[in-house]
Amino acid sequence: MKFKNSLKENEVTDEKLYKSRRNFIKSASIITTSALLGQSTANAFEIGQHESISKYNIKNEDITAKKYAANYNNFYEFSTKKETPAHLAHTLMPSPWKVEIAGHVKNKGIFDLEDILNKQQLEERIYRFRCVEAWSMVIPWLGFRLSDLIKQFEPTSKAKYVYFETLQDTEQMPGQNRRTIPWPYREGLRMDEAMNELTFMAVGMYGEKLPNQNGAPLRLVVPWKYGFKNIKSIVKIHFVDKQPVNSWQQIARSEYGFYANVNPKVDHPRWSQASERRIGGGFSLFNPRIDTLMYNGYGDYVGDLYKDLDLRKYF
Repeated sequence: MKFKNSLKENEVTDEKLYKSRRNFIKSASIITTSALLGQSTANAFEIGQHESISKYNIKNEDITAKKYAANYNNFYEFSTKKETPAHLAHTLMPSPWKVEIAGHVKNKGIFDLEDILNKQQLEERIYRFRCVEAWSMVIPWLGFRLSDLIKQFEPTSKAKYVYFETLQDTEQMPGQNRRTIPWPYREGLRMDEAMNELTFMAVGMYGEKLPNQNGAPLRLVVPWKYGFKNIKSIVKIHFVDKQPVNSWQQIARSEYGFYANVNPKVDHPRWSQASERRIGGGFSLFNPRIDTLMYNGYGDYVGDLYKDLDLRKYF
């Protein structure tokens, strides 16, 4: 499948937005979960300040302007065009929201997202985001570690993988009326990947609740993997003993593997992965394509997960 890029990229990252966001984080000590999610009852969850989690944050790279991150994304449940999900996703109703926990886990059932969040402390993580289509962004997410959620539900020793599903509802997600992919969208992680300290469940971005087009109200963020691995609008989390087949792997197994690790040495069959264009950076001589980093620059955190794996075979 070939993707078209119709975004005008002659504008640079919004420095005013970047600086005001940093100042806001430094001055704000608490944002309640109710303020973040638009709920009526106050839940006293602190969002960690920027300084307290700086070990995870990107340094010396500008945050992508919110207008790009919120208006240039893949969400085929609404449209195959990147610029249109923002205009179509108003049909999604992210509250109330329920998540099914099942499989090899002690505390299984269907849970209100609000109840899940009551046991989590939210924080901000500023991560690189690298799409398999060779474009990238730097995004400030709000959320919590997936490992904390996993511990909350106590998987058994039989749980080797974590499987995720997106909501399937053709009224809320009218793009599912088209046979673009086999619905619902599905993804999975190996258990050690899911427990890694970088693996994140996002409920917000840019200091606000997640926009519908960006995967409200709950999405996965795995910064060392290509963007299609970061499943949106999650309604099922199952703990399984066999490796699940993800949606793009099912569609084109020769092009999209289970792992989806960012690897500049392994090209997509139809384009190079050695470099990328930073969305919002323009195409001028002063802003050329940038080199893609192994594991998207997170090798110190995740390299040991794959030290015995043939990364060309298990891509």
